[in-house]
Amino acid sequence: MTPRDGQDAHDNRWSDLDRPPLGAAGLRRSLVRGDGLWSSVEVVPRTGSTNTDLAALAAAGTAREGTVLVAEEQSAARGRLDRRWSAPPRSGLFFSFLVEPGEHEVPVERWGWLPLLTGVAVATALSAAAGVDTALKWPNDLLVTVDGQERKAGGILAEAAGGGGIVIGVGLNVSLRADELPVPQAGSLVLAGAKVVDREPVLRAVLRSFERWYLEWCAAQGDPGVSRLQETYAAGCATLGRSVRAFLPGEREVVGEAVAVDGDGRLVIAPPEGERVAVAAGDIVHLRPA
Repeated sequence: MTPRDGQDAHDNRWSDLDRPPLGAAGLRRSLVRGDGLWSSVEVVPRTGSTNTDLAALAAAGTAREGTVLVAEEQSAARGRLDRRWSAPPRSGLFFSFLVEPGEHEVPVERWGWLPLLTGVAVATALSAAAGVDTALKWPNDLLVTVDGQERKAGGILAEAAGGGGIVIGVGLNVSLRADELPVPQAGSLVLAGAKVVDREPVLRAVLRSFERWYLEWCAAQGDPGVSRLQETYAAGCATLGRSVRAFLPGEREVVGEAVAVDGDGRLVIAPPEGERVAVAAGDIVHLRPA
């Protein structure tokens, strides 16, 4: 099938039959319920950043908790530390959603668990829906194994929005082929041997998994122990037990073994000498393989 005369291939829903478009109506039917978290699901052909767009809607008061925005392609996707990345249209899942933990009486000091909660939700969903074991690199990377090597297949970005909301963005490489990888150390579900690479059931599974974990966490007022979030995250975290180098704000560095994730979601690093350091934010490099 070829695009109509004058039509860009990216704008043609069927320009790549191996990568069919998402169906917004079907997603809404399966996810939006009166007693559930998700309130609306929109799919757009392309945008700069779903996080930026949804944050603007939240600031304007036109988005409420449970709003989901999905893009078939992003031209200005952002990760932590304002890193940029891109992928071919419909080769992955690029979406953001709005949550308002304050409305559930979750104390602000526990909101830092949201990126870690999202990681747990995505990893458990991918295991069940796609048959792919996904490990978590603190604080927000999703890792898969490709040819015996640990590769980054996705990432999570949480940002404050207007009115006490938090916009959480997820980028996940699904059908990205080896010749399309942006960097050699990247990966995708298909390269990791996924049993399912149809994006629609994978997206449904991820959002349902997040809904379950989030509502249980909120019911526990954000307590990571009561909600079992802390122990589940630790069980799936590839950073723990590794020698790591942490690049911290203020051009500081800490090298040591990652020994725990504490009750505030911070990574606890034990240097060869001196006291343990609890890292709340920073760039983490794994220094030895698992």
